[in-house]
Amino acid sequence: MRVTLRPRSGCLVLCLCLSVVTLLLQSLWVPLEMTRDDPAGSSPEDLGSNEKCQVPVDPAYPVCAEKVEFLQAQWQSDPCYAFYGMDGTTCSVLTYLSQTEDFCPPRDGRNHSSLPWHQKPQAHTKKAEIRKSLLPLYEAISNNSSPAIKFIRSRVEKMSERWIQAGLRMKESSNNTVSTQMRVLLYPGALSGSVGQRFEAMVERGGPLGELVQWADLSACLTILGHNLIFSTSQHQLHSLIGAAPGRGSCPIQRPLNFDLIYTDYHGLAHLQGAMGLAFKHYQCRFRILDSFGTEPAFNFASYAHSHGYKTLWGSWDLQPLQYMTMFPHTPDNSFLGFVSEGTVRKGSELEPVSYKKDRIAMVYGKQDYMWQGKYEYVKVISEELETHATVYQPPGHTLHLPSFIRNHGLLTQEHFQQLLRKTKLFVGLGFPYEGPAPIEAIGMGCVFIQPRFDPPHSSANNDFYKGKPTTRQISSQHPYAEEFIGKPYVWTVDVTNKSDIREAVKAILRSEVKSFTPQEFTCVGMLKRVLGYITHQNFCSKSVPTWPPKSALRVHLAPLGQSCVSVCRRSSLVCEPALFHHLNTPAAFTRLGLSCASVLPELNHLFPSYSPWGRQCGLQQEPLLFSCAGSDPSYRRLCPCRSHLTG
Repeated sequence: MRVTLRPRSGCLVLCLCLSVVTLLLQSLWVPLEMTRDDPAGSSPEDLGSNEKCQVPVDPAYPVCAEKVEFLQAQWQSDPCYAFYGMDGTTCSVLTYLSQTEDFCPPRDGRNHSSLPWHQKPQAHTKKAEIRKSLLPLYEAISNNSSPAIKFIRSRVEKMSERWIQAGLRMKESSNNTVSTQMRVLLYPGALSGSVGQRFEAMVERGGPLGELVQWADLSACLTILGHNLIFSTSQHQLHSLIGAAPGRGSCPIQRPLNFDLIYTDYHGLAHLQGAMGLAFKHYQCRFRILDSFGTEPAFNFASYAHSHGYKTLWGSWDLQPLQYMTMFPHTPDNSFLGFVSEGTVRKGSELEPVSYKKDRIAMVYGKQDYMWQGKYEYVKVISEELETHATVYQPPGHTLHLPSFIRNHGLLTQEHFQQLLRKTKLFVGLGFPYEGPAPIEAIGMGCVFIQPRFDPPHSSANNDFYKGKPTTRQISSQHPYAEEFIGKPYVWTVDVTNKSDIREAVKAILRSEVKSFTPQEFTCVGMLKRVLGYITHQNFCSKSVPTWPPKSALRVHLAPLGQSCVSVCRRSSLVCEPALFHHLNTPAAFTRLGLSCASVLPELNHLFPSYSPWGRQCGLQQEPLLFSCAGSDPSYRRLCPCRSHLTG
C-alpha cells in the first residue's frame, strides 16, 4: 500500500527533523566561556555550581590560594593526591585542602577537628600492670630472623629472669607509680632498607652492638612495665601500621595515629617524615629518638641551627630536646635512656658485689684491626705484665696485622665472651669505639678498665667521628662516663704516649682486689624506674609549661663567665634540669640573684637566660626549644636551673 503525503504533512516532518538535529547540536556544543574557565574533565560540581569552586579569600587561611595554585600544577607528582580524590580541578583541590589538609577553610559545614588523621581524644582506662613474662615481646619479634633481631632476642631471653624479678620488686615497692597502658611502636630505622642491610652485615663482622643492646633492653623494659608493643624493622610495614597513603609521602596519613608512643632513631624519623606528610608535625610529640651521642638544643631548632652555624646532617627536627634518648647521661638536655649491664648480679633487693677468680689476663676492647693502629707500644707495655687477648674479626682471606704477642680468639658469641671476661683482670680500651656499653659490662664482671686520655679533648672541631654530630661536647677519654662517674679503682685513664704512666697504672691495678661493680642506673630496676618516670611524666603534646619536676626541686645557680649550666650544677653535686628553665626566664629572676639590668632583651640564643656584665644586659630566651643546659660563652653568666638527684 502506498501512502501519499500531502505538502503540509511534508513540512511537518521536515520541521520535526530540524528540531531533532538542533537538540543534538546543542547537547554537543560547549560554550566558549566554560572552556576558558574550567579545565577538561571538570566535575559536575564544577560545571553545575561554579560559584562553589572559587578560591576563598580568608585571612585565617593566608596560603590557601598559593596551595591551590601549587597543587593544580603538581597534583600528579605524587599518587597520594589522586588517592585522596584529586584530579587537578579547582573543586577537587579545594576539597583536598579543606578536608584532608587544613590550608583552606572547611567546606560543607565541616571543621578541621574532623580531619581523618587528626588526633582524637583517647579515653585510656586500662592501667599498665607489671608483667611476669616476656612472652608478648617474643611474639612481637617472632616473624623476624635477621642477625640483629636474633641478637636482640638472645639477649632478652638470657636476661629474662632478671627482668621479671626486677619487675616484681618494683611491684612490691609501696611508692610504685601506676601508669596508663600504652600502645607502643618500636621502629629501629637503622635496621630497615639498604641501611639495615649494611648494618646487619656489620653485626656479623663484629660491628656495633651497642644500639642493639639498647633496643633489646628498652623492649624488655616496656614489656615488663605492662605496655603493648609492636616491633618492626620493615619500612613497608611501617607505612601500613601508621596508615600512610599510597604514594611518596606528600599527603597526611589516612587515620589518627593509633600509637601513643613511637620509639625510633634518626633513620626512622626520616622514614616517618617521608610517610606522614602534614601529619608528621601533628604527631611528632609522640616520638622518642634513640640517639647514642645526644642532640643539643642549638642543633635541634632548625632555623637557629641554619643561621648560627649549628646545621649538621643530623638534628634540625624541632623536637623537644628531651625527646632524644641517649646511651649515657651526656647532657641533661636529652633524656638518659641507658641500658642494663649484663654483669649485674643481685642478691635480695640490693646490689651484691661479686669476686670473680681472676687470671693474669688482659682483654683488648677492639673487634676491628683498624682500631689497633698506633697503639702497638701502649698494648706492648700491658703485655709485659699480663697475657693479652683479643677478639678481632678476621674476614675470609684477610691477614690481620696484630702484634705477635696477642692471642686472638676471633669473634666470640656473647656467652663465650663473658666467660672470658670473668677470668680477665684488665679490660683495655684502645681509644675507639667511643662510649659503648662493653666497659660497663666488663666492670660489672669484676674487670678494671684502662683507657686513653685525650689531650686535647676530641670534639666535632678536631675529630672525624664527632664531626657533624649535633653536639659540642669535649670528649676527654674513650669513655667519659666511666672516667667521671665511676673512676678509680675500677677505671684508670692514662696517657698512652707515656710508657711510665701506663706501667705504673698496670702495676697498681695488679696489686688491687676489685669486686664487680654496676651503677644502680645500669641495673634492671634502675632502668625500669627511669622509663616508668619518663612515660608517666613526660608529655610533649601538652601546650602548657612543664610541671615535672616540680618547682620545689629548683636550685638556682649563677654561672661564672664562660661556663655551662652542666658543669656549674655538677660542681655542686646537682644536675641541670631544662624543664625548670622557664622559672628563670623572667626579669624577676635576675633581681632575685642581685643583678641590676640596664636592659632586658628577649632573643633567640641557646645561652639565654644569661647576664652580660658589659652593659649590664639581661637576656631572656625567646624560644623554649632553645633552653639548653649545654653551651657557654666568655661574655655571659648563665642562669642555671639545678636540682638534686638520686645517687646512681
